[in-house]
Amino acid sequence: MMPINQTLFSMILAIFCLSLNTMAIAQNGNSQFYDALDGRFDVSGYLSENAYGFLPVPIIITDPAVDGGLGMVGLFFHETEEEKEQRLKAMQSADRNAGKHLLPPSVSAVAGAYTGNNSWFVGGGHMGFFKQGRIRYMGGGGYGDINLDYYGSGNISLDRPVELKTKATAIFQTLKFKIKDSSWFVGASQRYISANVSVNSFGNIENVLPPGFVEELKRLFNTDVTTSGLGYNIEFDTRDNFFSPHTGYRYTFEQLWFREQIGSDIDYELYSLQGLNYWALSEHWRLAVKIDTEYARSDGLLPPFATPAINLRGIPAMRYQGNFVAATEAELTWQIDSRWAVLGFGGIGRASNSPDEFSDAPSRVTKGLGFRYQIARRYGLDMGIDIARGPEDTVFYITAGTAWGR
Repeated sequence: MMPINQTLFSMILAIFCLSLNTMAIAQNGNSQFYDALDGRFDVSGYLSENAYGFLPVPIIITDPAVDGGLGMVGLFFHETEEEKEQRLKAMQSADRNAGKHLLPPSVSAVAGAYTGNNSWFVGGGHMGFFKQGRIRYMGGGGYGDINLDYYGSGNISLDRPVELKTKATAIFQTLKFKIKDSSWFVGASQRYISANVSVNSFGNIENVLPPGFVEELKRLFNTDVTTSGLGYNIEFDTRDNFFSPHTGYRYTFEQLWFREQIGSDIDYELYSLQGLNYWALSEHWRLAVKIDTEYARSDGLLPPFATPAINLRGIPAMRYQGNFVAATEAELTWQIDSRWAVLGFGGIGRASNSPDEFSDAPSRVTKGLGFRYQIARRYGLDMGIDIARGPEDTVFYITAGTAWGR
């Protein structure tokens, strides 16, 4: 299943679809849909003047793991009058980047979607900023009936995947507190998934895997299982913008304990570290690098929905899994003018069942191209499309802000 922080912020990209539908309005001079500074199409005014309104907009799912899909999301942008006035002044400033240091508004979302392989989900979430951003909350949950293929774990690879059906209720939450006037945050994290896992087809696992391992997989693939974890997170964040950073760093470490005492059927620990780095090389060129690693410390295999997976553009969701996963991706951007930018990116990742096996795991390489348009200057929000080539597939993504989540 897609991580909830990516799912929540994927909802924001739906504004891109709304923007296309309202382009004609902007061309007719509606002040809500153009920027007085440069006269170009911009939805900042629409969002701020309708901060408490309900925006029903479509979402497009492009991941080949679920054969694409369509859905609908309702977005609520929450903004106080003081925050709205600050943004208005920033937008009217002669400085094109005047609003980049302002906090984004809190956002709530409700959504539902259906995909090409008969998967579906309904859910919602909220991202909130309190006390001038000193307290940050992100959480969400929902129910899904998801069909995903299982290709193996670590160095165990299947030519014909096991076709799985997972019916699950999930809740994810993080709460962070800023340490005085520093760039450091500490907080608590919670994850809960209650799932029913069943098999649509076992493929040919009995012909390619040892009997004992086949029995272990069959046990994992036909079960009702709950994973419930609590833990802490530490974050260092100096990015110049929350949605579409141009400079700065964000490093996040998280550790979660899954235990029977808090409702988990499986005892294990989950460690994750993500580092996002953004550099302005010149007026028109920027470089960004992501490092991402996750380790599930467990005595045995975990259910597929709880097993870490390589997360790179060009690789379908859950395609390469293992208890220890690491990946890195670099992105080079050419800023054509104040609105338009083009970029190229490439990544590499490995998945193994333990850190000791990581050096022998095969490398999965991706590459691609994309473009961005600053759709909401007041919020510093860019949107665009990425086309990525992975080991097996070419995938396109509609991207809101950074492609690397929050």
